[in-house]
Amino acid sequence: MTSNLINHQKNPLQLKRLQKLADFLGTKLEEKTAPAKWSEVCVVLVDDKGITEPNREYFGKNRPTDVISFRYDPIPGEEDAFSGDLIINVDRAIQIGGEHNGMDYELALYIAHGYDHLSGSEDDTPEKKKAMLATETAWLEEAGKLVHNLIG
Repeated sequence: MTSNLINHQKNPLQLKRLQKLADFLGTKLEEKTAPAKWSEVCVVLVDDKGITEPNREYFGKNRPTDVISFRYDPIPGEEDAFSGDLIINVDRAIQIGGEHNGMDYELALYIAHGYDHLSGSEDDTPEKKKAMLATETAWLEEAGKLVHNLIG
């Protein structure tokens, strides 16, 4: 599976480190959804403005959010593999990160959360949200040093 990182925001980021994190989380996605195959996940990094439009268009919410994920089923007649898009709000990670475990961890958590949603996980109940957070935290613990020095 290929993870493509696309930067559409202005905050200084360590894109090579973020790419390594996205690649690692791609392996976790493949493990969680096996035997399903994945061709590609595009991770699009945006700011508050960049995530507000798709949040309004697809979910009717005219405000920024942290993560939006789109999973695409295999196209008949083409490669029998899933693909997906993640829209990640870097501004939100910077804003919220100071209140939690830091900006780098918050950004890594948003990306992990997006990959977890691509696996089919949902967070529409407190129990499901707790289960997703446990999975994502375990992934980031395994990723170790990849979750540090992402912003700046």
